[in-house]
Amino acid sequence: MSTVLALKPVAALINPAVADVAVSDHAASAQVAVALADPAETTPAVVALEARSGRGSERLRDFLMAVIPPLLGLALMTGLWSMVATMTGNIPGPGKTWDAALKLFADPFYRNGPNDQGVGWNVLASLQRVGIGFGFAAAIGIPMGFMLGRFSFMSRMFDPIISLLRPVSPLAWLPIGLLVFKRADPAATWTIFICSIWPMILNTAQGVQRVPQDYLNVARVLGLPEAKVITKILFPAVLPYMLTGIRLSIGTAWLVIVAAEMLTGGVGIGFWVWDEWNNLKVEHIVIAIFVIGIVGFALEQMLLLLARRFTYENR
Repeated sequence: MSTVLALKPVAALINPAVADVAVSDHAASAQVAVALADPAETTPAVVALEARSGRGSERLRDFLMAVIPPLLGLALMTGLWSMVATMTGNIPGPGKTWDAALKLFADPFYRNGPNDQGVGWNVLASLQRVGIGFGFAAAIGIPMGFMLGRFSFMSRMFDPIISLLRPVSPLAWLPIGLLVFKRADPAATWTIFICSIWPMILNTAQGVQRVPQDYLNVARVLGLPEAKVITKILFPAVLPYMLTGIRLSIGTAWLVIVAAEMLTGGVGIGFWVWDEWNNLKVEHIVIAIFVIGIVGFALEQMLLLLARRFTYENR
C-alpha cells in the first residue's frame, strides 16, 4: 500500500486520469479484501460486482434453457427417424434425405414445362392460393364478425347457420367449387375461403362482445355515430381477438391447401407431393413434409409477433 501511495504523485504529474484510475482500482481491491475478511463490511462495489455476476449467470442459464431442449428434441426425432428407416427399409433415412435436399435446393426455381417445376415455384403457387382465399375470407369474415358481435339480432339469426356449416370438413366443399367454377385453381381457392372464414367471424364477434359496456355508454352520451364507435372504440379493443382468428385461419388454410392440391392437380406443394409419390421419390416426399412444416411455422410466428404487438394488456 505504501508503494501505491508513493507512486501517486508521480502518476498525477504524468497523467492525472491514470492516477485516479489506479487509486480507484486499488480502493475497489481493498474493499473486496475487507469484505472477504469481514462479510458484514459489504461495500457498494462488492454488491455491484455480485449483481453483475448474477445477471451474467442468469443470462447464460436462460440461453441454455432456450437452446438445449429444442436441440435434444431434434436429436430425438432424428434418432427415431433413423431407427424406423433402418427397420423398414422403405423410408429414406436422414443421410439420404439430406443428400436429396442438397440437390433439390441447388436449383429450386427451375422450369422444364408446366408439370416439371422446382419446389420453390410450387410453394409460391400454394402461398398465392392461400393468400387469395384468405384475403376474401378476411374481407367478408371480419366485418361480419363485427356485425354479429354488435347486434344481438344478427347474432341469433346467423348462429344456427354457422353452427351447421362450421364443422363440415373443408374438402367436402371442393366438389361444390369444381361444380361452380369449372376449374381446379378457383375451386382450391374457394376451399381456402370457406375454411378460413369461420375463425375470423367467431373471434371477431367474441372480441366485440367483450368490449366493456362503459366504453359504449360514453360513446352514446357523446353522441358518436356508429362509424366512430367502430373505428375509435371497437376496432382497437377487438384487434387482439381479430389477430387470433387470423392466426387460426392461416394455419387451417395452409393445412387444407396441401390436401386440395393433391385432389385438383396443377402447380402447388400438394400436387408436387403427389407427383413425387407417383415417381416413387420418397425422399422428396419427406423433404416436402419439412418444407410444409417450415412454411406453416413461419406464417404462424409472423402472425404471433403481430398479435403480441397489438396486445396492449402485455405492455
